Amino acid sequence: MPPDLEKCPRRLLVCEKSNFLNDASRHEAHVLKHSFNYKVSLLIPECGILPADVANVISKFSSYYLVRELPVYRFLEEDMLKIIKEVRFYALSYKTRLDEDNSFALLNKKLILSLDKDTYEQLGLEGKPSLYNHRIAMRYVVSVDLTDKALIPGAKRYQQVLQSLKERVPLRSDFLLTDCYSDQDGQLKVLLSQYTYEKCRPTLSTQSLRDLLCPSLQSSDLQGAKLSCTPEQFLEWLGAVNLNISCKNIAASFLSTYTCPEPCSLVSQMLLCTVTGFIPPKDISALLQQLRRYFDTPKFTAWLSVTVHGFVDSHVSWGTTEHGFLKGGENFYNMVCFKNKDYWLHMATGAHDGCPP
Repeated sequence: MPPDLEKCPRRLLVCEKSNFLNDASRHEAHVLKHSFNYKVSLLIPECGILPADVANVISKFSSYYLVRELPVYRFLEEDMLKIIKEVRFYALSYKTRLDEDNSFALLNKKLILSLDKDTYEQLGLEGKPSLYNHRIAMRYVVSVDLTDKALIPGAKRYQQVLQSLKERVPLRSDFLLTDCYSDQDGQLKVLLSQYTYEKCRPTLSTQSLRDLLCPSLQSSDLQGAKLSCTPEQFLEWLGAVNLNISCKNIAASFLSTYTCPEPCSLVSQMLLCTVTGFIPPKDISALLQQLRRYFDTPKFTAWLSVTVHGFVDSHVSWGTTEHGFLKGGENFYNMVCFKNKDYWLHMATGAHDGCPP
């Protein structure tokens, strides 16, 4: 095996435990700071059918648009600025490769550009070297605060930025856009009518799993000292379940030697629900609120799990911090919700990412 392939990519896993009823709980802040999500996976032990209340929340997830060849300067024009400033608006360049292409994101009324060196120098806007350059800076990050008073249409600074993006280097890309249930939907369609676009809905798939070995989790034992497995073991098991990998293997197995971490028990049925699309934090927050109510009536299971996956090639991860793909590309978080209102939060990033908040 080549030496480079033998080296396992470094990653960072931040874990914390709290209670939803704790006034100091930061679960909502963490959810809202992870802006660009493409998949949510829900795992409920001892459940065979998606609960109606949960299905109803998922059915209300925001629609989004896939817009082809949208110029970046369009976000600075007055009609689009009006929508961006009035609602929670998210935009992410689509199928841009973080290690090769220029990529663009709009969140919290900030336009963030990740640019190669040549584009950055031609553009002429102030930025800073990417945190993940080597000895020589080859990528730069430009952040434009669209609420800055200096960027009021007609102002000198506004004209400078608009001219750079419209005339000096007319950047464009396919984009995913969502404005989170706003009443501006019709207005946004009018603005996009001059481009090729399609309106999309998140897709839902469910799978009922039978007779699975499942880790035994105790809310008091986050680090897996005695009563639970470790966070790394639990996340590895989650990945195996999502990929339909058997957890009943033996050491002599030719295909796989993976086994469920101890302590564990046999679960007769388990629901795996997956939602894919361009999913804003507001929708995930609504889903989490509903899942907290799941244990209001007696259940056979003591916990359920929600995993939220960010785009691997998004140049933004937590808040406005950079996401560096390199080898691993980890960009997700997982919450284990217990019936006593405790929760575990696992936040995973690559070694070349900003630390989760």
